[in-house]
Amino acid sequence: MQSASEQWFDEAYYQRFYFDKKTSVIDVEHSRRLGDFVCSYLAYLRVPVARVLDVGCGIGLWREAVARHFPGAVYHGVEFSSYLCGRYGWQQGSVVDFRSDEPFDLVICQGVLPYLSPSDLKQALANLGRLCRGGLYVEAVSREDYDRGVIDEDLTDPRLYRHRASLYRRGLEAAHFQELGGGVWLSERCEVPMFELECRQSQA
Repeated sequence: MQSASEQWFDEAYYQRFYFDKKTSVIDVEHSRRLGDFVCSYLAYLRVPVARVLDVGCGIGLWREAVARHFPGAVYHGVEFSSYLCGRYGWQQGSVVDFRSDEPFDLVICQGVLPYLSPSDLKQALANLGRLCRGGLYVEAVSREDYDRGVIDEDLTDPRLYRHRASLYRRGLEAAHFQELGGGVWLSERCEVPMFELECRQSQA
């Protein structure tokens, strides 16, 4: 079982899923609300954010929210697609093995993980633990989302893996993240006091 090939993410892919209004999965207003929620939540928790990594940054929709909520923070976009790197100037890399000399205060990983095989997914989740010392936002559709009928399969890439939600949770907990809800996780390296009901406890 192989992860997605870099050749999948060419101009035709982004034309279908991003630029053509009839088939696009991107809702700019939704992206704005999501960015406001995640950044506001971390600001509420007093997580200091000076370095931001958007891994699988696509067309860079998170950059505006980061600039609005954390003025002065350095936004670093990493993208698997050579087409997007050439078009937007992102650094080419993969969540599976991207490395940085210094960890980031906020890491964003939206819509990337379901393209990975189980073995690559395990490596990617562990790598997020190395890359993040603060807040992490993860968005990944799971098998349960398909089973419950909350996925529009006409718009969703059929090549996605349908990993169970528990696989993501176990991997992130093993990487020393605590789930806060809404796709937001907090690294154990971030010494922010939390009330018991503000975070989900591991079921292990």
